[in-house]
This record gives sequence, C-alpha cells and structure tokens, in this order.
Amino acid sequence: MIDLAIAWDWLAFAVRWTHVIVAIAWIGSSFYFIALDFGLRRDRALPDGVSGEEWQVHGGGFYHINKYMVAPQHMPEHLTWFKWESYSTWLSGAALLMIVYWAGAELYLIDPARADLAVWQAILISAASLTIGWLVYDYLCKSGLGERPTILMILLFILLVAMSWGYNQVFTGRAALLHLGAFTATIMSANVFFTIMPNQRIVVADLKEGRIPDPKYGKIAKLRSTHNNYLTLPVIFLMLSNHYPLASATDHAWIIAALVFLMGVTIRHFFNTHHAGGGEPWWTWAATAMIFLVIVWLSWIGRADAGFDDAEQSLTPAQQQLVSAAGYTEAADIVRSRCSMCHAREPVWEGIHWAPNGVFLETDADIAAHARVIYLQAGITHAMPPANITQISPEERAALAQWYRIASAN
Repeated sequence: MIDLAIAWDWLAFAVRWTHVIVAIAWIGSSFYFIALDFGLRRDRALPDGVSGEEWQVHGGGFYHINKYMVAPQHMPEHLTWFKWESYSTWLSGAALLMIVYWAGAELYLIDPARADLAVWQAILISAASLTIGWLVYDYLCKSGLGERPTILMILLFILLVAMSWGYNQVFTGRAALLHLGAFTATIMSANVFFTIMPNQRIVVADLKEGRIPDPKYGKIAKLRSTHNNYLTLPVIFLMLSNHYPLASATDHAWIIAALVFLMGVTIRHFFNTHHAGGGEPWWTWAATAMIFLVIVWLSWIGRADAGFDDAEQSLTPAQQQLVSAAGYTEAADIVRSRCSMCHAREPVWEGIHWAPNGVFLETDADIAAHARVIYLQAGITHAMPPANITQISPEERAALAQWYRIASAN
C-alpha cells in the first residue's frame, strides 16, 4: 500500500504539471492576439467594418486574418472562444496553492517570526487576500480611469507594491511572493471571467438579434486584455521564485517583487512597440538590465546569514512530536553529517554560498520542519545529496525513512 506522503507528492506533481500546461496555452494565446492586434495592416482598402488585416504563414499554410473593430454584420456559423485557458490556469493554480501552502501551512505558509498565526488564520488570510486586488482594480477601471490608462496602471502598480509589502509581513518569503503572483493572476483571470467574456457575449447577442453592437464593449475588453499582457511576465517570475531564495527569502524580497513588475513593463513595451511597427526601442533592454542589477544588489544586502541564535528557535507541537519519535537521534545525526554542510546559514561546502532553496538543516526545529522533504528527497529517493556527493549509505536512507514513518504514524 502506497504511503500518504508519496501519494500527496504525486498529486502535487500532477496538479503542477496541469497548471504549467494550461498556463502555457493561456500565455501563448494572449501574446499571440496582442501581437496580432498591434501588427494588423490598416494602410490599405479594407472591407466594410474591417479595421485591419494580416497575412501569416505557419506549418506550410497561409492564413488571411481580418479584424472587425466591433463585429461583422452577421453572426458567423462557427466562433472559437478563448476562455478555458484562463479558467483552467486559475483553477489549477488555486488547487496547487491548497495542496502545497494550505495543507503544508506550518512549513511553507506560516512564519512565526513575522506573524504567529494559527493554521486556519493563515489560510483565511491567504484566501481572502486574493479577492482584494480584483475588487479594488475593477472599481478603479469603472471609476472613469479607464479613459486615463497611464494613471490607472500607476495606481495598479501602487496596489501591487502595497500587497507585496503586506504579504511579506505575514507569510514566509516563498509564500509571500507566490501569493503576490496568485493575487495578480486572480486579477487577470477575473478580467476574462467578469469583463472580457461578458462583453463579448453582449456583442454576440446583439448580432443574433440583428442589433448593431455598441463599440464600448470591445474597447473595455481590449483595455483589460492589454493589462493582462503587461502582468504576465511578472506572474511567471513570482511563480518560479520559490525555487530561488535569493529572490524570495531576503529582507528586501517585497521590493524585489515590486521591481519585477517594472521589468515586465519594459520587456513587453519593447515587443508591443515592435509588433505595432514603431521600431525597436532598445532602451527598454538597458532599463531592464539596470532594474535586474538593482534586484541582485538588494538580494545581496538583504541576505539573512547573520545574527542567528539557535536558542531562539522553538518547536511547534507537531515538530516536537517528530523530534520525540523513535529514531530521531540517529536521523538527525545523519542529516547533520550528510546535509548540513550545504543546508546551513553559513554553508561550509566549497562553492555553496547560500543554502539551496533556502532550506536549513542544522537545528532540531530545522530538521523537524523539513521532515517530509527529507523523507522524500533523501529517504526513499536519491534526489539528495546531488550525485550522492556526501556518500549517504542505503542504511542511512533507510533510517531516515523509518524515522519519518514512525513519527507520522503517531
């Protein structure tokens, strides 16, 4: 019979795989249509209602694309909708958030040094916070600022910076940046669900009833779609940040996250300008490089490798159970002798300057907090140490696995 830790890890893997696949589909279609819209040719005679056209070649065939600024005169027999890419991305991301951060709240979500929360409190804050961005952003868009897109984008940036700071006051570093990504992705998917798709349905209904559609609905949808385009790259960065502690686990992580949104704007501005026939604004790459260098500098000055006091760490009841279980002393000795030379606040392994993935394995609290990870990575698989460079033996792996199974059964 397969144990729960293995089943749970495979579930997380399957959901993560799904999330990546559907996200690729959403990002691909979003980038394609934005590029198409900017690249449409409008300097020639076009049929009535057509605002631009484009000839494209792909896969051995030619495609002739016309865009109607509002809608064609008659409803086409076949109409392809682009919506499930967005919905599937958000739903699979929400499921992954629950599996990793809610179910593993004590390890991945809660940082008692920042906010000593109960699990239910942390989960409630996590869930509730994701709705705030959409409500505020949607209000701003409907307040008349939709006619002043630059001011609207500046206010959205301020909102994102405020949430970046707020998340870092409550959650672990990796959870803070992950939640900021989920917060932004919620705005993007809600744009599709609550604004873009309903507006398109209104236009379709008008066509079916023989009415002339109001062009305002397409204008509103395009504004939201453009916002999504500029937010996409920062969201990808934030979703990957948990693999890079220099981004998520330093004192200035919230500032780093804010600067990533500026990089997203500069990168997309280059490509959008290029697709629109406005040339290549190479200055955007210089600006992107400068922002990135500032991020690197912030990660260096904000690193958390000083002032650690082992006595300051206390065990939670769940961690105390792991430390008290039979076999812990042997398991802890194995971890400290085979793993802690790299997974330390001041690593001693040559070439390792920071603990990989920000995982420390020095104290009882460290080892207990990462018990399940140790079990999966070094107990029942050979993932760690890399290439078994510290020569952990099969007997030692068995001891690690046995300790975790005994502790989990209690």
